[in-house]
Amino acid sequence: MRQVSLREFRTRGAKALEAVPRGETVLLAGQQGPAFFLVPAMGDIAAQDMDLRRAMARASLRESAVAAAAFPITDEEIEREIQAVRAERATRGGKRVERKKKIA
Repeated sequence: MRQVSLREFRTRGAKALEAVPRGETVLLAGQQGPAFFLVPAMGDIAAQDMDLRRAMARASLRESAVAAAAFPITDEEIEREIQAVRAERATRGGKRVERKKKIA
C-alpha cells in the first residue's frame, strides 16, 4: 500500500498517483494521520460496492451497540438486522424511509 499526502493529492491529483502500481490501494494521509483509502475498482464493481456497504453497516451497528453499552453484537445479529431492513424495503416497494435507531 502506498501513502500519499492529502496536500499532494489535492494539488497534483493524477500526478501524485502515477508512481502507484495499477491495482494497489493508496492511503491518503493528512497532518492528523491517515484520512482516506483509495481502493482500485477492479472486477465486479457492484459486488465490491455491496461488500463495502455491508462492512460499513456492520461497523455502524457495532458502534451503536457499544454506544448503548449493549453486549457485543455478532455478525449473525448484524446479518439478521440487514435482512429485516431489506424485507421491510421490499414490502414498501423499494422506497427508502428514514427509521429511528433502536437502542437497547
